[in-house]
Amino acid sequence: MFAKQEKQTMATASSAALPWKNDYPTSDGKPLAETDWHRDLMIALIQTLKLWYATRRRVYVSGNLLLFYEEGNRRRHVAPDVFVVKGVAGHERPNYLLWQEGKGPDLVIELTSSSTRREDMETKYQLYQDTLRVKEYFLFDPLSDYLQPPLQGYRLRGGRYQPIHGVAGRLPSQVLGLHLEQCGRDLRLYDPAKNQWLPTPLEMAAAAEAARQQVEAENERLRRELAALRRRLPNNYGQ
Repeated sequence: MFAKQEKQTMATASSAALPWKNDYPTSDGKPLAETDWHRDLMIALIQTLKLWYATRRRVYVSGNLLLFYEEGNRRRHVAPDVFVVKGVAGHERPNYLLWQEGKGPDLVIELTSSSTRREDMETKYQLYQDTLRVKEYFLFDPLSDYLQPPLQGYRLRGGRYQPIHGVAGRLPSQVLGLHLEQCGRDLRLYDPAKNQWLPTPLEMAAAAEAARQQVEAENERLRRELAALRRRLPNNYGQ
């Protein structure tokens, strides 16, 4: 009897702890991204920002996630390519319910193209400015389809978006404490305090692999030197 009750209690507790159970959709049926460049860049930006905030528990970084902003209305949603919310838990979510979280994104990055031009420059622009009150809104056109310059940013001032002016060819983000910089078809995040780009996960993995190979090469060199020394030792005993 006790074992049965314990099993039921554990099941109830586990179910209650699962954050993915709600009545709102997790997909709108739209494709993940426009092109390989858009998709890969979106993933790289999300992962890079997650690493940047890895030690801060009250920052949520996500992208291509349905954000519902009107309780009870399953059609009132948007899926920013990349977004950052400060002051909420950083755990994973199935979707983002604004009324439960208590606040919306502080920053949004949309990777735009000619096919999403109207949505990004009009529909989402107005939604982020007037409804969600997103502090900073950046648009990047990796293929230079229509946006000139391809990287543009807006900051909320007095309830309206105002253009963010460049600094040394980069757009500063007050939300991130970083600068955004175009590098060909890539969008890089620049740390002004260290005067360098934030490394992407791929770059970090490549650096780790290079360091591993260097350590192995050094170990092999030491092994060869030790073997050579051992070969010489017997000849020195009779001297």
